[in-house]
Amino acid sequence: MPIHTTVDGTEIYYKDWGSGRPVVLSHGWPLNSDSWEAQQMFLASHGYRVLAHDRRGHGRSTQTWDGNEMDTYADDLAGLIEALDLREVTLIGFSTGGGEVARFIGRHGTARVAQIVLVSAVPPFMLRTEDNPGGVPVEIFDGIRDASVADRSQTYRDLADGPFFGNNRQGQNPSQGMRDAFWRQGLQAGARNAYECIAAFSATDFRPDLDAFDVPTLIIHGDDDQVVPFEVGGKASAARIRDAALTVYPGAPHGLTDTHKNELNKDLLAFLDTYAPA
Repeated sequence: MPIHTTVDGTEIYYKDWGSGRPVVLSHGWPLNSDSWEAQQMFLASHGYRVLAHDRRGHGRSTQTWDGNEMDTYADDLAGLIEALDLREVTLIGFSTGGGEVARFIGRHGTARVAQIVLVSAVPPFMLRTEDNPGGVPVEIFDGIRDASVADRSQTYRDLADGPFFGNNRQGQNPSQGMRDAFWRQGLQAGARNAYECIAAFSATDFRPDLDAFDVPTLIIHGDDDQVVPFEVGGKASAARIRDAALTVYPGAPHGLTDTHKNELNKDLLAFLDTYAPA
């Protein structure tokens, strides 16, 4: 089982499929690298080396007591990329993983990075504050925290059966298996890790990180995202990142890596293929 050991001894599990220019996938909360399997399999079958890791505290990685915040997540990602000596990387982050990618750029720069993709991603800043009045009220995130303590399993079930895949919208019909996979992956995360990650994805200000983006960037977001609203996430990030391209999926929910996987795979491959090494 491929493992990268970080400087503090945390074991980070990762999958390494295919060969070619590297693509690194960062997953959402409370999921793990399994959530990327459709994209990883597709891109690896089209000439790319595709890696997906389990964030610390999630999936098969160590359930650390500390380090459940974006700086450490980003440093773990940097350590994996450096240990494998990956270069000309395309970083793709979904939801919380988009925050991890943004903080990676803010802390480690783009020396090893060729392209960036943010999918349904939490940047630039989810939380409503005085200088971010369009954000999401803290009461929403407090509610997720309270529910996670009261009944974590049911909380994940409710998210999967409701807003995550748009199952509460007329015309959307995510399969039971798709929803069960979310629940299964969520329960593989450590209880403390998943709890603290709620603050990491909601209360971290990524605006300075986005200002450091200096490579081609693609933003993909559904305009019916009930978890990271389009105006808070994709639209705001596209307005902040210099020369970013924005692709909007009409009617798409948050979990479009599954519900719109064929469309997403096609768009990711087209973007990857635009890169021409110097």
